[in-house]
Amino acid sequence: MSAERPTLRVAKIREGTVIDHITAGNALLVLRILGITGREGFIVSVAMNVPSGKLGKKDIVKIEGRELSQQEVDKIALIAPRATINIIRDYKVVQKYRVRLPKVIKNIIRCRNPACITNEREPVEPKFYVISEEPLRLKCHYCGRIMERSDVLACLYKGTTSI
Repeated sequence: MSAERPTLRVAKIREGTVIDHITAGNALLVLRILGITGREGFIVSVAMNVPSGKLGKKDIVKIEGRELSQQEVDKIALIAPRATINIIRDYKVVQKYRVRLPKVIKNIIRCRNPACITNEREPVEPKFYVISEEPLRLKCHYCGRIMERSDVLACLYKGTTSI
């Protein structure tokens, strides 16, 4: 008697983007920071807590008919540093790459310091320097505040990004 392994069956997409290796439990946040609500007309598939040999568990998001901008990929890198982006055309992967957090993050999140000039009524673009990726630590260019993963997630959940 052989033990059958369960398989995940998700339909292939013709054109679009597959975001794989998302940190488990963050697929819905990925959709949120991409501004995907379900009303845009894209076919979106979400798999959460899928078994993964490398990560233990992972999430996957497939977006049919849409390719991501570099700024969107940078946002994903903030919350899922091991994610991979697969660009699909005519049912084939034509490009595959791992997200990379840029050394400088511009206009994606706001500083958590209420007294920072970026939170005043000044036309100043929020800018952060990446101190470390894991654990995530960012330093505000203007006030020097250090933001950690929990601060970044709070900004993303509250919608204080520039989406």
